Amino acid sequence: MRFRNALVALAISLGSFTAYADLEIYKDYDVSDAVYLVTTVKVESNMIDSYLEGLKDTWVSGNEVSKSLGQMEDYEIYVSELPGSGDFNVVLIGKFKNDDQLAPNKERYDAFVAKFGAERQKQTTEKAQRDYPAMREITGDYRLRKITLK
Repeated sequence: MRFRNALVALAISLGSFTAYADLEIYKDYDVSDAVYLVTTVKVESNMIDSYLEGLKDTWVSGNEVSKSLGQMEDYEIYVSELPGSGDFNVVLIGKFKNDDQLAPNKERYDAFVAKFGAERQKQTTEKAQRDYPAMREITGDYRLRKITLK
């Protein structure tokens, strides 16, 4: 029993050393210039295919135009294989080169509208406002950067 207590005390004391470790940015890890906008969504489990179909017409088509204009680097959609569990079951990710790509910019906006089309933009907005509230709830929005430990 005494040996077991000593082992537990040793394990606790060794574990506490990591609590005092202070990593320094750029010395111990790098932070990406790229910025990831991540949205978590809880879609009714019987509506995921309908939601994806809507995303194809709205979110994906807009992102394709943004990519073609160099306004964003990439985007991804992830769907949980267990759609009825957890706080979200769909994840939408947009990757941008840096913070500058996220700042308001009239030239980028005008270029997007010119290529995407003002009427198409209006239609996709109306579709999202009309259809999405009945099938999903946005559970979180995050602005992330990739960390590379050295």
